[in-house]
Amino acid sequence: MPAPAWLTGRLAGIELFAGLSDEQLDWLACAGTVRELGDGQALFVEGAPADGFYILLDGEIVVSKLVGGREQVLTRHLGDALEHQFIGELPLLTSDEYLATALAVGPARVVAYGKDAFFDMLERCPQVCRVLLPVLAGRINAMERQAGRSRMLEGLGMLAAGLAHELNNPAAAALRAARELRGLAPRLASAAVEWGRTGEEAEVRLVARFQDRVGSGAALDPLAEAEAADDVADWLREQALGQTIDLADDLAEHGVDRAELDGLAAGLRPDALAAALAYLVPVLRIRTLAGDAAEAAERVVELVRRTSAYTNLDRAPQRDADLREGLEATLALMAPKLRNIRVRREYGGVPDLQAFPSELNQVWTNLIDNAVDAMGGEGELTISTRREGDHAVVEFRDTGHGIPAEALPNVFQPFFTTKDLGKGTGLGLHVSMDIVAQRHGGTMEVDSRPGDTRFVVRLPLARDPA
Repeated sequence: MPAPAWLTGRLAGIELFAGLSDEQLDWLACAGTVRELGDGQALFVEGAPADGFYILLDGEIVVSKLVGGREQVLTRHLGDALEHQFIGELPLLTSDEYLATALAVGPARVVAYGKDAFFDMLERCPQVCRVLLPVLAGRINAMERQAGRSRMLEGLGMLAAGLAHELNNPAAAALRAARELRGLAPRLASAAVEWGRTGEEAEVRLVARFQDRVGSGAALDPLAEAEAADDVADWLREQALGQTIDLADDLAEHGVDRAELDGLAAGLRPDALAAALAYLVPVLRIRTLAGDAAEAAERVVELVRRTSAYTNLDRAPQRDADLREGLEATLALMAPKLRNIRVRREYGGVPDLQAFPSELNQVWTNLIDNAVDAMGGEGELTISTRREGDHAVVEFRDTGHGIPAEALPNVFQPFFTTKDLGKGTGLGLHVSMDIVAQRHGGTMEVDSRPGDTRFVVRLPLARDPA
């Protein structure tokens, strides 16, 4: 059956088919099927078997992908440039399923070629390969870049979640300390005035020495502290200081026991004892609160240090890197996701190596994230480092469901994923392999069986200058 003349002429104007003979164009027109699409009609759907290659004749096709449960637009094809005149070759060549969904925006018309016809096209019209392959490479690179940006955004989201989680406790502690300090300030001022009016010089020196000495011992457990508070309350009653009975808990909290109080009382006049205790308690309490605030601030500083270690925002991209520092920074910032995961660290002696630390941290994040997903959020993750000859080795071992044996050879291939639809781009391990191999001259291997999956990264300790 002869090809429609209009279609042959239309295909001749497609840049992909430039330079083809009339015979080749006639074959293309006969081998393809014209499809009319209505507004919103799907040309193909993500996850469906890849079975067609399409030439856009008229209209617009939008391509989107489900990422993290949300639809993300990848590109729009209008037929105005070579890279927008055809679609569908990538899944036919790289996987068995469509990697995205293509929908018509308004009326659209395409020529569809089945899988067999597509490969016949490449054989019958070798000129097509010379045009198609550079576009294919560009699309793969574009998807890798987009995946890298998505991983970066996911990493920033994880970083923000981790920081929010980790900062919550020290921030709350600092806030509580500040509020209580604000309430204690007038109390201390009043007690200091009364003590200054009441205490004699020798008594003031005694109380100062007492103040310096107490509160430096080991903290008591809650039960022991409660018993100590009861004992101090009894002592206060025995000294006819019932009006200061509310001081018992504060004194006991700072390690003040009956023996300490006996020593203090022996050097004070009876009428000065109550004023001394009323002054001592807010002083000791303020000391503790100041320590709590300082500890919270140190925790915040440590979190900032870990964040800096993870992102390496304050350092040159390539430098001597401590693998343990990067692993610990990654674990700290992924803490919310690791809540129900037992993490075992088996760090061996590995020297620093020249690396791009922030990029390696992306690899660690991806491997840990995959392990957590494989374990369903519960299990054991073992991270080990060791030196093997002139290489540093980092191994991630999880107790998840494992990777099917038939899938193992493909896990580092672009667009290959064993995750459910919308939960993986199929580029995470590919990008990680690129960082390890291309950027660092290393290797990455995987071995898996149910309950024991291992990803092993090997990085050269020294690299020849490029």
